[in-house]
Amino acid sequence: MKTRTIKVTSLFPASKTEVFRRLQQFETLSKIAYPYITFTPLNGDKNLLWQPGETFTFKAKLLGFIPFGIHKINVIEFDQNGRIYTNEQNTYVSVWNHLIILKEVAVDSTEYSDEVEIYAGWKTFFVYLWASLFYRHRQRRWIKMLKS
Repeated sequence: MKTRTIKVTSLFPASKTEVFRRLQQFETLSKIAYPYITFTPLNGDKNLLWQPGETFTFKAKLLGFIPFGIHKINVIEFDQNGRIYTNEQNTYVSVWNHLIILKEVAVDSTEYSDEVEIYAGWKTFFVYLWASLFYRHRQRRWIKMLKS
């Protein structure tokens, strides 16, 4: 199995505490992922509590309307010290391991890194290209959201 890894890092104009607080909210995921992909919780509950040991399932749609199967997120670590790790997968991508690292640079500045390992069989390269664009988009949306 040959996986591909993406790493994207940005400087966020907010404290590490503020970034972590927003990471805990499903609404943040919805805002930063849009319009590349939308997630609808299968159980309808948008008041999710991201914590280690929890598993969440979503109906995923590319661009908000192209069905992309069921996306499952297994929360492995969700540490306020700045390490979030999930094992994810969906109907088309069997491995989507996502590590987020937060490092405080200053009182109102946080280095935010997404590192994502992907495997999707023969589709891996194409998913990797899409995900490379997606994670850059996510971080731009994060910065815009934090500035507003």
